[in-house]
Amino acid sequence: MDFVDSKYIGILSPRLLKFKKVKNNLYNFRCPICGDSQKNKNRTRGYFYQVKNNTNFKCHNCGINVSFNNFLKKMDVNLHKQYIFEKFKEGKTGKKIVSEEPKFNFKKPTFNTKIDLIKASENENAKKYLESRKLNPYKFYYAPTFKKWVNSLKKTFDNVYYDEPRIVIPIFYQKKLIGIQGRSLGPSKVKYITIMLEDDVPKIYGLDEIDGTKKVYVTEGPFDSHFIGNAIAMCGSDANLSTLDYQFVYVYDNEPRNREIVSKISTAISNNELVVIWPPNITDKDINDMILSGLDVQSVVELNTYSGLEAKLKFNIWKKI
Repeated sequence: MDFVDSKYIGILSPRLLKFKKVKNNLYNFRCPICGDSQKNKNRTRGYFYQVKNNTNFKCHNCGINVSFNNFLKKMDVNLHKQYIFEKFKEGKTGKKIVSEEPKFNFKKPTFNTKIDLIKASENENAKKYLESRKLNPYKFYYAPTFKKWVNSLKKTFDNVYYDEPRIVIPIFYQKKLIGIQGRSLGPSKVKYITIMLEDDVPKIYGLDEIDGTKKVYVTEGPFDSHFIGNAIAMCGSDANLSTLDYQFVYVYDNEPRNREIVSKISTAISNNELVVIWPPNITDKDINDMILSGLDVQSVVELNTYSGLEAKLKFNIWKKI
């Protein structure tokens, strides 16, 4: 990031709420264009970042993505004029900077929403497995050679010799197929394989099916999300929910001896998030097992959602079980 851009970011920074320098050439703050999250005043989804020799601004809430030059012009016309003058003075550009108004261009989907596979309901093994877990086989697909099929969408596997059939769980975002998760039908070294078809998209299952005005339940896996109303699932530990402005309720597995799960619940409570703490009388480890045991999971979840001090007290009891 050149000196002039850094200088004017510094001049502008007092006017940007929650402004902070994340690292060299990366700054984070509340987006002044859309106002950022209205529910959580601590959310910061605006960024200045370097792309080659230029500085860009992007907001992960409203989607705007423009040059720092255009961002500055929108924020302060007089300061922008000084910026342009210094750019020419320092000889940072041999071309005239074109100060166009920011354009909000939403690209059309680059991937088809249709999947060229049969429904899981049309394969006996896939249908039998899903129905045994009380899942609707019409909501999923079946790939007889999973790796080969994935490579037809995106080159992912170098070796397809040891291919295997899998149930395909589609991941959509804004009605666009952005990823898939393959679930093995038999014994396998890897039970779930997640493939994202696009990079800069939320690695989350079920986003297109929820009502953002209500509580959004977050489960550990896509299958579990089908047993709770208005639920999504994180498809991997690197899934990021910070760019989504919803009231989340985190529903982790019922495994008090699992250090990773205990750590996740503890972190959620520390962040003052809503979490489900399973009551002592429930011994099943996950939501799917609870359904198979005949539990009314929806009611249990709603009656055992906590936050703050109450969540800490319930959590301390739960993790000693």
